Amino acid sequence: MSTTTAVSAPSRVKLPRWAAPAGAAVLFAAAYLVFRGTGTLPHDQEAPQFLAITELREWIDDHRNDNPLFLYFLNYIRLFVGGLYDLFQTTLYALGWPGITGVMGALAWLAGGWRIALLAVAGVSAFGFLGLWESSVDTLALVAAAVLMSLAIGIPIGVWAGLSDQGRRAITPVLDVMQIMPTFAYLAPLALFFHIGAPAGAIATMIYAIPPAIRITALAVSEVSPTAVEASASLGATRRQTLFKVYLPLARSTMALAINQTIMMALSMVVIANLISAPGLGGDIIRGLSRAQVGIMLPAGVAIVIMAVVLDRMMTAVSRRGPHAKLGRADFIAAGVLGVGGLALIPVLPRMWPESWTLNVVAEVNDAVLWAETTWYPVTTFIKDLTTEGLLNPLERLLTSAPWWLVALAVLAVAWRVSGVRRALTALGCLLAIALLGTWEHAMQTMTTVAVAVLLTLLIGLLLGVAAARSPRYSAVQRPLLDAAQTMPAFVYLLPALALFETTRFTAIFASIIYAVPPVVRLVEDGIKAVPATVVEAATSAGSTPGQLLWKVQLPMARQAILLAANQGIVMTLAMVVVGGLVGAGALGYDVVLGFSQRTDFGLGFVAGIATVLLGVMLDRITQGADRRLSPRKRKLT
Repeated sequence: MSTTTAVSAPSRVKLPRWAAPAGAAVLFAAAYLVFRGTGTLPHDQEAPQFLAITELREWIDDHRNDNPLFLYFLNYIRLFVGGLYDLFQTTLYALGWPGITGVMGALAWLAGGWRIALLAVAGVSAFGFLGLWESSVDTLALVAAAVLMSLAIGIPIGVWAGLSDQGRRAITPVLDVMQIMPTFAYLAPLALFFHIGAPAGAIATMIYAIPPAIRITALAVSEVSPTAVEASASLGATRRQTLFKVYLPLARSTMALAINQTIMMALSMVVIANLISAPGLGGDIIRGLSRAQVGIMLPAGVAIVIMAVVLDRMMTAVSRRGPHAKLGRADFIAAGVLGVGGLALIPVLPRMWPESWTLNVVAEVNDAVLWAETTWYPVTTFIKDLTTEGLLNPLERLLTSAPWWLVALAVLAVAWRVSGVRRALTALGCLLAIALLGTWEHAMQTMTTVAVAVLLTLLIGLLLGVAAARSPRYSAVQRPLLDAAQTMPAFVYLLPALALFETTRFTAIFASIIYAVPPVVRLVEDGIKAVPATVVEAATSAGSTPGQLLWKVQLPMARQAILLAANQGIVMTLAMVVVGGLVGAGALGYDVVLGFSQRTDFGLGFVAGIATVLLGVMLDRITQGADRRLSPRKRKLT
């Protein structure tokens, strides 16, 4: 009797999802231990590429008035921008403080009523009380010139992009790069081609402020109701008539938001533009930073914040007004009284703010900062040392002692897994370009600071965002604070950081955190609130605890919003860390500052600015692609 034995095929062993990343991490760790200290590309201050760019600047300065490119093109742009700035400056100084106060009050009343007018009058008066009248007027003139140019160029491009899908696709990559670029990166090439001074500062501010003007205008035009457009066309309107009678009126409120955001971006940039000798409040802030005296910086920082709040509230009031809203006769009469009253006082009162009406608080502020440093020294030192010794130094040693090719492979592997092959190759290309530029070591130091700042920003942002999403009362308290924080220019965040931690690397990290946390909190909160109520109710009825509901339902479903928050956190943190070069952050930020302060190091600063942009593009592409990929659960279902 024969018997048959059924032999089943051996089943494949299914590895857990974490096995591949863990194995790759072990391989990279082993490679690091074997090759540590080799291929590290140390920084060379006298690298040929730095010296070549410095020599190029010297040649340009020598031939600025005989080279055809400068003689017939760039110099005319500089003269036009300089003339525009001089026009605004001359007009504002001619109005004097009575005229400016009256005119601003009148415009504010027309924008949003008596409350906004009262805020504008008080805000303009505050510039004088702080002893910064001339600097504030110079800043207003520079902002006015830059915003006017930004809107004159940005709104037509935004309208074109909003009406044309092809135009939107063409302009989007350019805008992406422009918004990734840290503020410092604009300064070096503009100083090279437009020299230094108010025109170069206005052009730098215009370039930095133009992306929101284009993006929001394009969004406003694209969201106009197709029904209204079809009705216009059916009545025989031409494309030009449809644009001016349908698109622009219906998009007016959103376009007012574009103007508002352009003004806010311009205010952020005019301070930094002082590094290329742009006039205004930036000079007081930079001088205070260089001397590490918060007493000099604080009044200028407060003046910038007041200016931002006044202009923000005026434009926000305009954007909230309906397309058919009309001002009453009383509003025009009140605004006219304010404006005419201010102009009538010009020959009566002195045009410059009387010095006897100013408040000098430099000594008091410096004494308060010294008291805070002395009193809180144990706490601030503990936090600073813990972060430095526990996170910054180990990560910096790892990145600067690892071979460049190993770091490049690690970035390629992470980017490939997180964002796909195309973005991984872009990230790799940026990293290789940084190596070729000769800024590898300083780029790794900057990446260390950014990584630590982003980690802490996301941790704080997640905690506050989750708390706001789960508690409407807490959200109502937190929301105005976030609004105020997002109105402030970036430089203002250096004030508390410098007061608490003096000039160290951690100062830049602390400033980066408080600068980047507000948008991260908002994105996390909105992402969790966007989870459908039916899903939450189903999980709750199934017996989920609040903790299970958060970890198993809300956070996974808010994944895209959280990844977008990480992307925004990285971009904003990188921008602030570079600014932190003024307060001891070192690395690429310090190189950029050094390039502006020392003509012999201009090439180093120029190349460091390019390396910062490449670093930003690399980090942006990795995280930007993450929210477009399917989650592991969705990949499994599909």
